[in-house]
Amino acid sequence: MSDWIRKSVTAMQGYVPGEQPQGDEVVKLNTNENPYLPSPEVLDMLREIDVADLARYPDPVCMNVRKVIADLHGCSVEQVFVGNGSDEILALAMRAFVERDEKVGFLEPSYSLYPVLAQIEDLQQERVALNERFNWTIPERVEAALFLLTNPNAPTSVSADFEQIAAFAEQFKGVLLIDEAYAEFADWNCMDLALKHAHVLVSRSLSKSYSLAGIRCGYCVGHADLVRALYKIKDSYNVNYITQEIARVALLDQETMQANVEAVKETRKLVSEKLFEFGFEVFDSQTNFLWVKPLEIGASTLFDALKQRNIFVRYFGDAEPTKDYLRVSIGTAPQMFSFLDAVEEIING
Repeated sequence: MSDWIRKSVTAMQGYVPGEQPQGDEVVKLNTNENPYLPSPEVLDMLREIDVADLARYPDPVCMNVRKVIADLHGCSVEQVFVGNGSDEILALAMRAFVERDEKVGFLEPSYSLYPVLAQIEDLQQERVALNERFNWTIPERVEAALFLLTNPNAPTSVSADFEQIAAFAEQFKGVLLIDEAYAEFADWNCMDLALKHAHVLVSRSLSKSYSLAGIRCGYCVGHADLVRALYKIKDSYNVNYITQEIARVALLDQETMQANVEAVKETRKLVSEKLFEFGFEVFDSQTNFLWVKPLEIGASTLFDALKQRNIFVRYFGDAEPTKDYLRVSIGTAPQMFSFLDAVEEIING
């Protein structure tokens, strides 16, 4: 069978997503979903869908969604690409902007899908290591044709300084794609850099702040030439009709999104303070999750003990530099109280 499969595919590990446990008794804090409902406008729109529209292909260039995004960020529709999740944008960027003998760069640790996508495209990887505090300094030289900069970073939850990213954008000669899946939970963002520089793209996701992980929709903003390149190579009808309609109405309802984000941030602060009291090292999160190091118990031990209690967080395995850390998504206040009660019980024996 392996003779029929590309050698690079046979050799690669593949992306490992977080577990998807089912059941009302489960406290699911492992995949960074938003615990609150999306805009009520979404439900109203779904009630009004004409079933006959499902027999037709969707708009191949998502023009109605792009118009809303363009208004939101003060740019033209030609500067907006809408994808089947921001993951599609990452994959298309590697195909559009990196030759086979060139490199794609990214931080380490960062989003674990990056190296998988690079392997799929048979591209060389240039990894820029974070320091022991999971911060980074601008490398003297980056050879990559495309650099994927996750800010705020995942799984580490922290942001770089804006001035640092702006300086990197000034000196980097390739395409810089700033992956801002968690931007709405942060104190600042890099969208202005996409509007200023011809080689900078900023991607956003509707999965986190808009509570729409189930529809798979993301977008990026940048120079029209880069956006046109992405549209040249996308699938014919890459974003389905219902997703486009849901995205459009959700993006128009900024009030609901902001209220949900504020609720997450308030709970994030409470949980962060409590874990610090428990003796955890807690990083200054700019996301909808916490990156924590339990000091009284091993991360893997705590992960297993929580799982036995039907509380699921994310552990990335026993490899450096993440083996001593857990990623904890911020759920509702009752979910987080259940989590904190369980943690206290476990560490106190």
